[in-house]
Amino acid sequence: MARKLGVGIVGCGNISAAYHGLSKLFRGMEIRACADLDLAAARARADEFGVRAETVPGLLAAADVDIVVNLTVPAAHYEVSRAALEAGKHVYSEKPFVLSVRDGLDLGKRARKKGLRVGAAPDTFLGGAHQLARALVDSGALGRITSGTAFVMSHGMEHWHPNPDFFFQPGGGPILDVGPYYIADLVQLIGPVRRVAAVATIPAPERTITSKPRFGQTITVGTATTIHAILEFDNGAAVSLDASWDVWAHGHAPIELYGEQGSLFVPDPNFFGGPLRYTKKSDPVKKAPRWSHPFLVPNQQHAQGAMANYRGSGLADMALAIVEGRPHRCSLDFALHAIDVMTGILRSGETGKFVAMRTTCERPAALGVAEARALMARPARLAARSETARRKDLKGRPT
Repeated sequence: MARKLGVGIVGCGNISAAYHGLSKLFRGMEIRACADLDLAAARARADEFGVRAETVPGLLAAADVDIVVNLTVPAAHYEVSRAALEAGKHVYSEKPFVLSVRDGLDLGKRARKKGLRVGAAPDTFLGGAHQLARALVDSGALGRITSGTAFVMSHGMEHWHPNPDFFFQPGGGPILDVGPYYIADLVQLIGPVRRVAAVATIPAPERTITSKPRFGQTITVGTATTIHAILEFDNGAAVSLDASWDVWAHGHAPIELYGEQGSLFVPDPNFFGGPLRYTKKSDPVKKAPRWSHPFLVPNQQHAQGAMANYRGSGLADMALAIVEGRPHRCSLDFALHAIDVMTGILRSGETGKFVAMRTTCERPAALGVAEARALMARPARLAARSETARRKDLKGRPT
């Protein structure tokens, strides 16, 4: 039996509950400690999930921690990940794992020098719906993908998040906050991006918080909140990406891909499951064939109904890849290319010019049924308590 790698989580805000709660689904790792600049928050999360609380320096020095999971705010991702690498720990970061290509290249250099791994969310592209989409693309059923559309549009976070300020500052915005899900899925389906162009605007320079406890307070917006981009891929495909936090409602599908032999309708890449549809040439659109991918099984109950949530699968894949000596799917090169694409979109929005990518990457290996089952310690069951319910315990902490 492969040994388990010890995991320590830095950052005990919103998303940490999902990593803690779902980690027991997976083999190869065990969360042993958590840390936060607010030690009370670390102690509360540690008590909730039966791990020990540490200071950040204490966690980085802990002998039983092999991988540091970086769940701090995006502006702190680089510094925390660098400190973890300097302490001799592998790193897995929430998205976006850095805010510049330069910082990502630096982390890669440091990791290679010490023989360490760096991985990063999102891992939703490993979900059953998106891997079924990958299987259809790879089978050649649609022919070469030549174009597509992607839409991620809502009216921001100030209506529900207790402290939404950082979403509207540099490092936030819909491209860097929600864009990673879409870019990751597009790259794993089509391949790397060659260049991008965009128009970016700030329709509302000031936002009013309507959530508690800060109802009525205002936020000065410091980053673009509506972006219309074009992505040209190495294979020649051109995909339009519209990302906005200035839209109350729309009727667009999350992702549509158009191939020489048919079209593919991909569900929201922010989630692991969802309905997948496709058509061959002029045939009627139909549901994708059923398959028994474990990351399609609903395991959480939300207001919208039962949903599949396997957050942490990318971390588990990295832990097992370290032990098995193989590449991990949520790799630094893959995440860095997504950062290159997203920061290129924002730079194009500022300059009005096409921006060529500085990086490239291999498509991560597909995660089929057998590979996904190999990541799991036990089958998932539908949980009574949702991740949304856990948010009520956040006490106003971001991420």
